[in-house]
Amino acid sequence: MSQDALFQLGMGLDAPKTAQKEDLKTKAARKNERPGPKKNGAQGSTEAVHDFFIEKNGVRCAGSHFIIDIYGGKRLDDLEHVERTLIDCVNAAGATLLHVHLHPFEPNGGISGVAVLAESHISIHSWPERDYAALDIFMCGRTKPERCLDVLKKAFAAERMVVRELLRGKDLC
Repeated sequence: MSQDALFQLGMGLDAPKTAQKEDLKTKAARKNERPGPKKNGAQGSTEAVHDFFIEKNGVRCAGSHFIIDIYGGKRLDDLEHVERTLIDCVNAAGATLLHVHLHPFEPNGGISGVAVLAESHISIHSWPERDYAALDIFMCGRTKPERCLDVLKKAFAAERMVVRELLRGKDLC
């Protein structure tokens, strides 16, 4: 494989990308801010660790994971529109955006990418030549990922949208 091909795959790069550095800084900051038991050995600490698990339909779980198929979709090859739609989903759900990374493919114009969230992620893979996109939305905490569904249907003018929901981590509780 040529050096250019390795570079395109993200291999052989020595320094972390800016987004990776920012994500590491954000992670470190959150770790330092996370409420929890005092580490100085103080007796009687009643601070609780907030694990971001939720209760949905009477089930305690890590969060909702929506698996979404869009059929008859439009603008699935429009990079700026896809990015704006992911950001609109983040805002509608009340989530915290850390980073968006999208990659356009040639010659068909498909797009693969992810919006990385403090509460997990939204990903998309599109096949505009088939008017189809596969997305998944996984969020924990106080977010409302179901609010993303109307945003997606409207943004991509979906003729049909099939949605399945999984409650992740429910077997831990």
